Amino acid sequence: MKSGSGRPRKLLLWDIDGTILHTGKAGETALGYAMQKLHGVSRGLQGLEIAGRTDKWIVEQLLARDGFPHGEREIARFLDVYVEQLAEELPRRQGGLHPGISGILEEAHRRPDLVQGLLTGNIEKGARLKLSRYGVNHYFEFGAFADDSSIRNELGPHAKRRARDRHGEEFPPERIYIIGDTPHDVACARAIGAKAIAVATGGFSFGQLEACGADAVFADLAHPERFFKLMD
Repeated sequence: MKSGSGRPRKLLLWDIDGTILHTGKAGETALGYAMQKLHGVSRGLQGLEIAGRTDKWIVEQLLARDGFPHGEREIARFLDVYVEQLAEELPRRQGGLHPGISGILEEAHRRPDLVQGLLTGNIEKGARLKLSRYGVNHYFEFGAFADDSSIRNELGPHAKRRARDRHGEEFPPERIYIIGDTPHDVACARAIGAKAIAVATGGFSFGQLEACGADAVFADLAHPERFFKLMD
């Protein structure tokens, strides 16, 4: 289907943490709190590399690290406590949107040839809390979340299906752009044949993101015109 501009529509799938915003480590703190409250373990996320991972994967690894049961029920209970604490932590932290994000989301929202969704390792409740805190939740009617799978590379088909259901058309891989800040986001794009846009506003450098084979790498998105040039 073509947009009102006559051009085929493109699908932008956004990561959240490190890409759209930062929370001042509210998420990490809330996960550590949940571990302490439920299991009396106070060493937070020590020993885990969490960038680009899903919430469910992180919780499973946390529980396994310290020898606790880590089935679906235990993970769900943990995430309930995490969401409660996240809601308390977010207002306490000095977080915010990364440079250029506000303008990009607004312009993409207005353009008839672009559709925006989420592809994030957050569970949906956590994602919505973070996005709402910084005033951008309304840009995202649908997405794929850790609720769908603990494996990030399995999230793409869920996002594609929801885009089709919401907008009444199938988005082929060449018209899908996954925007993230880690090599895991790039791998997730490759898993469905989509284009990968990497931005070095998280924990990985420009060079590291370039080396993992992203189609485009930005130091940040402070210059929206460069971002949108990729969509032309």
